[in-house]
Amino acid sequence: IQVFSVELGWLPTVGADSWQHYILPSLTLGAAVAAVMARFTRASFVDVLSEDYMRTARAKGVSETWVVLKHGLRNAMIPVVTMMGLQFGFLLGGSIVVEKVFNWPGLGRLLVDSVEMRDYPVIQAEILLFSLEFILINLVVDVLYAAINPAIRYK
Repeated sequence: IQVFSVELGWLPTVGADSWQHYILPSLTLGAAVAAVMARFTRASFVDVLSEDYMRTARAKGVSETWVVLKHGLRNAMIPVVTMMGLQFGFLLGGSIVVEKVFNWPGLGRLLVDSVEMRDYPVIQAEILLFSLEFILINLVVDVLYAAINPAIRYK
């Protein structure tokens, strides 16, 4: 906020009138998650590329593009999907801070205001809602497991 809004004057600090108001909150939430996901994806992909089945596929004469896309990417995505589910949980928690900092109305700000006013029924409803969102994210992760790797499919 200090650099892009105050000193440079490129972006607005608060409000939601135009697309420019969404840049700073998106960068605030997404930068850390993108860095973690990029690092984790690369590490997972490097691990998969050194597996025996990758060498076997290359030895059989399968093209390098097919080996990387079919065998490598599919198997490297399994731990990445797990981490992505955890990062969505981080984004849910981070949205509370971002809504408060950027003065946006939302569920996160409602939760903070409810805690300040000791409105216990609203706090309970918010916690239940955030829990349900996290459970739904985990359900989506489980479905993606089955789509990515047929060996993991449930019977």
